[in-house]
Amino acid sequence: MTEQQLILKMIVGAWETQSSRVTKLMNSLSDEKLLIETAPGRNSGFYLVGHLAAVSDALFPLLGWGEKLYPQLDNIFLKNPENSGLEKPSVSQIREYWKDIDAKVAEHIKTMPYDEWFTRHNSVSSEDFAKEPFRNKMNILINRTNHMSYHLGQMVYLTGKSE
Repeated sequence: MTEQQLILKMIVGAWETQSSRVTKLMNSLSDEKLLIETAPGRNSGFYLVGHLAAVSDALFPLLGWGEKLYPQLDNIFLKNPENSGLEKPSVSQIREYWKDIDAKVAEHIKTMPYDEWFTRHNSVSSEDFAKEPFRNKMNILINRTNHMSYHLGQMVYLTGKSE
């Protein structure tokens, strides 16, 4: 195994760890607990799971895996705040969206050829990538893993709250 392959293995392992932690925490919380704000004036666990699902869904076109599975999540969980007044899916739907998206992302991660991780993602031009080759698909996975960790940390506060 080369050093680059080892680094990729560690990055993928970090993604898998954080993803499984989000799933485990989400599964441990009742629907009622997910609807509670993580802190006064902050997002609920429900909104954060929806947000993480939408961000993970955006990986499909970004990394060249196809179209988003649930593009309707963008407006609700990426473009607008929780208190926007927009109609939202149910908690059970959000749980299913997360599980479905997460499973399909995991499939793509496991089957993506090693060398492809070092190619440009679809939000960077060929010209910019030539100047900044670190703007690759692996870097997207690193950033999304950190993003997931951040919101997981917020959701952990729900474990100590009463319904």
